[in-house]
Amino acid sequence: MKNTALTATHEALGAKLVPYAGFNMPVQYEGVSAEHETVRNGVGVFDVSHMGEFLIEGPHALELIQKVCSNDASKLAIGKAQYSYLPNEDGGIVDDLIIYKMEEDSYLLVVNASNIEKDWNWINSKNDVGATVRDLSPEYSLLAIQGPKAVEAMQSLTSHDLSEIKFYNFVVGDFAGVEHVIISATGYTGSGGFEIYCKNSEVKQIWDKVFETGAPYGIKPIGLAARDTLRLEMGYCLYGNDIDETTSPIEAGLGWVTKFTKDFTNSEALKAEKEQGPKNKLVGFELDEKGIPRHGYDIVDDQGKIIGKVTSGTMSPSLHKGIGLGYVPTNLSEVGSKIYIQIRKNAVPATIVKTPFYKV
Repeated sequence: MKNTALTATHEALGAKLVPYAGFNMPVQYEGVSAEHETVRNGVGVFDVSHMGEFLIEGPHALELIQKVCSNDASKLAIGKAQYSYLPNEDGGIVDDLIIYKMEEDSYLLVVNASNIEKDWNWINSKNDVGATVRDLSPEYSLLAIQGPKAVEAMQSLTSHDLSEIKFYNFVVGDFAGVEHVIISATGYTGSGGFEIYCKNSEVKQIWDKVFETGAPYGIKPIGLAARDTLRLEMGYCLYGNDIDETTSPIEAGLGWVTKFTKDFTNSEALKAEKEQGPKNKLVGFELDEKGIPRHGYDIVDDQGKIIGKVTSGTMSPSLHKGIGLGYVPTNLSEVGSKIYIQIRKNAVPATIVKTPFYKV
């Protein structure tokens, strides 16, 4: 099991550590609901240093990215980021990721921790254009400072105006006494804030300064369990749950980051699927009665016939009701439609709703 540069710090704070994507990761500190509320109403910090970072450089960097990624990275300016995914050859998804344009001919790809080796092999297998690809994952740490008070709480730690960094934009500059830190407004919680990329040797200094400066704002460390409830309230896909090698990006609602103005892996088949219309659709639902939907539970119709599966589900700490995502046939996917979630022996009624579940 790998550790992050902050594992000892989490242990000292009393975190419950669990194996996740090959790392010892803090799943919770004081409890999921309390940590969730801290991020929704104040400011909290996640150690997400298990995420992967690849640097793609050289005159053919963009050419490689355009070939392996679904979105159009040619639209990126320096200082801007873009959500995308890596399609496979079979209609599924290798991974979803964020692309940062660092400089001309220099891009940082941030990938999911569980897919680092797979993504590395996939991207390199497609690199017949001579782009330089480096895996920076073992050297870098990543903190997500999230919540509506993040800007105010962190402003004194940098000379950059944090309020000027728009969503999916970033700067490289000073933060907490460290130079050349990436300060990025790319969160996964829906409550605003920043992600901080730095060297492993620098992250403890940054962590300590963040908590010292954030103390008057009630800043707290947050575990991965609350990260999951926060992202689910926003309707964000989680790789391994809602999307994987077998799920269609069109069915998953990722058509908005699938740009057919260029050729990329499996683009012709995905274009045909989009034009024909997908057979299934990933929908959000809220339970009409008490209950907690869980990953893998059956979705059934009013006759008890299985029509789909829950891919993500939880008791929403903000809404105080069961919420979830799942795939159902497109003709049964309209907002307002009634479905049922098979929770043990009970078919609990639910309503398909428009995501995000949590409205800011």
